[in-house]
Amino acid sequence: MTYAPGQQQGRRHRIFVAGGSNAVDRPYSFLPMAGWTQALPLFLTDAVEVVNCARARASSKSFRERGRLQWILDTMEPGDYLLFGFGQTDWKPDPGLHTEPFSTFLEHMAAYVHGARERQGHPVILLPYERRRIDAHGNVARFLGDYPLAARQLAEEEHVPVVDLYGQSLQWWEELGPEASKRVFTYLRPGEPLQRDVQDGDNVHLRAEGAIECARFIARSMLEQGVIPSHWGRDLDRRTFSYDEMGWLDEETFAHRTKSRVSMSPGS
Repeated sequence: MTYAPGQQQGRRHRIFVAGGSNAVDRPYSFLPMAGWTQALPLFLTDAVEVVNCARARASSKSFRERGRLQWILDTMEPGDYLLFGFGQTDWKPDPGLHTEPFSTFLEHMAAYVHGARERQGHPVILLPYERRRIDAHGNVARFLGDYPLAARQLAEEEHVPVVDLYGQSLQWWEELGPEASKRVFTYLRPGEPLQRDVQDGDNVHLRAEGAIECARFIARSMLEQGVIPSHWGRDLDRRTFSYDEMGWLDEETFAHRTKSRVSMSPGS
């Protein structure tokens, strides 16, 4: 797929993001934990607005059934993008979250594709990164099972571009190994305080450093595939970023976004 023009003149291009806790914009109380979406603007020009609607503990099912997908669809305009990826929570046995990879998961994911296209938007499927589970020999466990495979199947059937962060993460974690991979996940370093909402030794959520590299890969993948135009990208080879650039939220803004980006209208 290549970039399709048609955005209204005079307004910023928008990329809506739907996903779970790995993509959430974090408040300061979660330092040094960060979602990859809050780092994505580092690699996009000011002509692009990233509208992060990801929510902690969201599956493809719960995000849709709780009105979060509908809010995005109600807000989208022709030419906007919907970048979405699930699977890291869909395996949970909770009936409000659980989906089966090649049945209910595909059904819910298809609703994101069709909903975006009905609004003349551009759906993009993200295969989420694998969690950090590495044995003594450096082998990374495929915890996400068939969810990435199912998402790729849907992408092929619906002709939707794919950002394969999953495959890239397997390569990264294996290259880094059991110890060095801790540097990109939420393992506290000497002198860092333990925040109320952060668990030290978290093998699921990223530090800012890891979030930045995931965001870099996502931006580069969309640019190289022609999903978004080349002039939207910036600083893809920049190696140093400060924590001040990461877009941490204050608690009030975080709470407001969590509560407000929900639609009570009939679901899509």
